[in-house]
Amino acid sequence: MVIGNGMVAKKFESYKDNNKIIIFASGVSNSKSTHEEAYKREINLLRGTIEEYNKHILIYFSTCSIYDPGEKNSRYILHKKEVENIIQSECHQYYIFRVSNLAGQSRNPNTVLNFFVFHILRGINFDLWKNATRNLIDIDDMYKIVDYILKKSLYQNQIVNIANPENYTTEEIITTIETLWKTRANYISIPKGHTFSVDISLITPIMKELGIRFEKDYLINLLRKYYNHQ
Repeated sequence: MVIGNGMVAKKFESYKDNNKIIIFASGVSNSKSTHEEAYKREINLLRGTIEEYNKHILIYFSTCSIYDPGEKNSRYILHKKEVENIIQSECHQYYIFRVSNLAGQSRNPNTVLNFFVFHILRGINFDLWKNATRNLIDIDDMYKIVDYILKKSLYQNQIVNIANPENYTTEEIITTIETLWKTRANYISIPKGHTFSVDISLITPIMKELGIRFEKDYLINLLRKYYNHQ
């Protein structure tokens, strides 16, 4: 079963008829949101799902931004931690995947690459957090890793980080977009943001076995793959 209709839910469509696993991919899509109703809605849906399908294995997608020291007190991160705690205390069988910034086919204007590409190609001014880094991973790579873990029954009832081994500075992302489209970004540089690391030791051997490689052209290949139509 798949709960949700966004990019992640659509990617895991092959699980919609699975009567043992619930892909819970319905939640707050904007990490900057302060609307309490949206957070309450996800909590209520989650608790209802746990109660109704208590014999199923619940799959939840959390965020690697939990490790960002600049976001630890944000409403979104506090919510993600609350959800994780509910799952750990109320579910018999679960997987919590903390995922970094996904790149894929999405109309969500709040994803990292969607935001930058939209603003840069239209010449819209934005604030650039000079000290920030972003960890980007292709949703196809994320899916392969999660699918492998579920099929092999690895790391059940654990939290698993899924991320790129490398972070990109915001300036590096912008420069890559500028180079690819031969344009100039219109932004104001602000000395804000943090860098942080993500422990991916659990999935490193899986990525090697699946042939997932994060080479120096990974970022530009993501842009070509998902934004060539721009």
